[in-house]
Amino acid sequence: MNNKTELLELIREELRSQLARLAKAAMAAHEAATDPGAKAESKYDTRSLEQSYLATGQARQVEELADTLRIFESIQLKSFRQDEEIAADALVKVIRRGSREASYFLLAPAAGGLEIKWNGIEITLLSPASPLYGEFFGKRAGDETDAPPFQILEVS
Repeated sequence: MNNKTELLELIREELRSQLARLAKAAMAAHEAATDPGAKAESKYDTRSLEQSYLATGQARQVEELADTLRIFESIQLKSFRQDEEIAADALVKVIRRGSREASYFLLAPAAGGLEIKWNGIEITLLSPASPLYGEFFGKRAGDETDAPPFQILEVS
């Protein structure tokens, strides 16, 4: 779990891919909203207005995702020793009490909820807005969290 350069590049690639798909969808929504055929045929016809709202919302999502990608393009993920406190950039391996299956979380600056497969494991990104991010922050390998009940196995 130590070499995070490859993990960071996988995150960047996934964000680029999502951005390309979303930009394409936003462009299609914009074209539909401005198409002469979408003009209202009566005062009750709201197709054009609905397309406009969709295009505006998707354009906003494109901007947000582009901002997230810029964040990941400009950072390097710090590595942690096992005895260090968990902080931003930490990759945390945990096990839920009563379970045998480990879960992996990366305390990332953005893109919370994004799941990345790396070296045969699935890693979920947690952003600072996530309550779980706060649960891990400041803890160390061997500590436990309350909600959800995890035991922290490794930090890197």
